[in-house]
Amino acid sequence: MDIVIDFLINTVHLKDNDTIILGNSGGPDSMFLLNVLLELRKKYNLKIVCAHVNHNVRVESDSEQVFLMNYCLNHDVLFESMKIEKYGDDNFHNQARNIRYNFFEDLVKKYDANYLMTAHHGDDLIETILMRIVRGSTLKGYSGFEKIVDNGFYKTVRPLIFLTKDYIKDYDDKNNIPYVIDKSNFKSKYTRNRYRMNILPFLKEEDTNVNRKFLKFSEILEEYDRFINKELEKSIKFVYKNNEIDLSKFLDLDILIQKKIIAYILEDIYKEDLMVITDKHIKLIMNLINSKKSNSKICLPHNIDVIKNYNKLIFTKEVKEVIDYNIELIKYALLPNGHKLEVVDDIESNNNYVCRLDSSEIKTPLYVRTRKLGDKMYLKKVNGARKIKSIFIDCKVPLDERDKWPVVVDSEDRILWLPGIKKSKYTKLKSEKCDIIIKYE
Repeated sequence: MDIVIDFLINTVHLKDNDTIILGNSGGPDSMFLLNVLLELRKKYNLKIVCAHVNHNVRVESDSEQVFLMNYCLNHDVLFESMKIEKYGDDNFHNQARNIRYNFFEDLVKKYDANYLMTAHHGDDLIETILMRIVRGSTLKGYSGFEKIVDNGFYKTVRPLIFLTKDYIKDYDDKNNIPYVIDKSNFKSKYTRNRYRMNILPFLKEEDTNVNRKFLKFSEILEEYDRFINKELEKSIKFVYKNNEIDLSKFLDLDILIQKKIIAYILEDIYKEDLMVITDKHIKLIMNLINSKKSNSKICLPHNIDVIKNYNKLIFTKEVKEVIDYNIELIKYALLPNGHKLEVVDDIESNNNYVCRLDSSEIKTPLYVRTRKLGDKMYLKKVNGARKIKSIFIDCKVPLDERDKWPVVVDSEDRILWLPGIKKSKYTKLKSEKCDIIIKYE
């Protein structure tokens, strides 16, 4: 216990009137930490807010919430709780974790707290490191989790990282600190439990202080990660902006920095939920970057798309729905891409943003629509038809814009014009006969 108190005083630098949000399940670890903070409150007048999430998946969940609420009431500790009423179809543990930390952060804001503390201990660190080694991860991911994370307006602190589960439980029992036991922690269907029940006993038998070795391993990786991050900072501002990588500059960097930039972006997208991302995802992205295809994409967990558009690599945090449209073009048409088509009486320009047609050669009325599978267009002075897909590729139209690009057709669905890109054999020069002029802007 002394090492935890020393850490909180001399490393975290707790002071008078600090406010702490403590994530507390009611289990041995979080009850141990709560009692450490109660001891420190005698000296520093700390404001402690006990934050409990009722996961609502076991019959004991409600009674555990009542137990913790009463304990806090008897020890003059503020108690905040929430109950998860419904889960989606995604991974249960990931969902629960996200809900839990969103709740904690809301409380940090509500109480203007300095710290969010959780009861992760040395055994948890070992399990996390081993799981990520087996799954594959980033350098930061392989280090497990940090003792202190600076979130800007508050810090996340894990003071029990120096201790083992056995030490914590023995201390609770000797000092009559009550706690509840989550029986699901002993079910082998959960991956973490299998590591806990099968691997940790072997490691502890080999070395009773193995938790310290893993903590040292974690700290060394963090040191290397910080060093590489300094090199990263020198490069990333030149190649990454607004969720886009400039590949023409990116490919000039050392391969280690390239991979670190990708890891940095993924860590920023997924925050601390790094169990979702493995080294295979970084490899997939690197393969995408180095592929000969100018336009392609890969899909990552949680509906994240990574799109290669020629010299750009774009990370999108949500899937955008493509809206099909088919609009009759009478006088003008407002398009979903923010542009418009307008029929005008006359115009000087004759570039790809203007289309001249002879109504006697086509079938009116005209329409503007999104592309269809197998679309082809007959070009001037070209034998046969060319696929719209090929025209998009030749003209380097970004992949994510192709499905919403306007296609002007007549009533027989003959493609007359790809505004801003190509004209068909039906379009006329300024000197030729025409009675329909359309402008794209």
